[in-house]
Amino acid sequence: MADRRNIYIFSKQDVESLAKKEIVKDALHHEGFFVTDQPSDANIIISLGTDGTFLQAVRKTGFRQDCLYAGILTAGRHAMYCDFHYNQLLEVIQSIRRSEIEVRRYPLLQVAIDGHEPFYCLNEFSIRSNIIRTFILDILIDEQCFETFLGDGLIISTPTGSAAYNKSVRGAVIDPLLPCFQVTELASVNNNSYRTLGSPFILSGHRKLRLHVHQDGNNFPSVAVDNEALGIRKVENVEIELSTKIVKTVKLKNNSFWEKVQRIYL
Repeated sequence: MADRRNIYIFSKQDVESLAKKEIVKDALHHEGFFVTDQPSDANIIISLGTDGTFLQAVRKTGFRQDCLYAGILTAGRHAMYCDFHYNQLLEVIQSIRRSEIEVRRYPLLQVAIDGHEPFYCLNEFSIRSNIIRTFILDILIDEQCFETFLGDGLIISTPTGSAAYNKSVRGAVIDPLLPCFQVTELASVNNNSYRTLGSPFILSGHRKLRLHVHQDGNNFPSVAVDNEALGIRKVENVEIELSTKIVKTVKLKNNSFWEKVQRIYL
């Protein structure tokens, strides 16, 4: 960490968050760090807020491959992405300065809609009906049709994202050391005309998933990446795969993914 001294702080823009941001800036300056106003000049990007703020920080700074991300939690007691807490600010900064931390690498999803420029997800990609009726999707694995889905939608999650929205609909929680992604149904309809697996399934990182939306009057599904909705007017084909990009985050020692899951859920 000795060669990483330039820090950018991402936070919400409300009065309380900006006040805490100034306190963090002063503390960093006192410990010999330089705080920049431009994320492109930073080699450490700090998220100040919640897990949702962390997801926004990673997205808004372009999923940087040449820097580290660190999350400082300002509300609540536990989080999946924020290893540090605002109440122990001095200890956090000194830990970074003394390199008393470890680096973990989180996989990303790469998603392309109708051949446009791909985008990335740290937690999950979801596609849902945007009107009060079901819609139909062909699910293709490596271009072979696996099933035709009728229901409210699908969640495609990374291993770290498996403990978020995916878990709330009974998806499996996956170890982030496994290079894979998960497909989980939202209210599927199984009858004589449509039949799905009826359970979440996990794909190797070498697989490619394609979702083909049937154009039957429900052509404008709601599409979201992590905690952000996308204003896409029409969707026909969605191509999803595990990206070669990763997000590098800093964590305290002895604070693994499974220790976090245990603290939050058990």
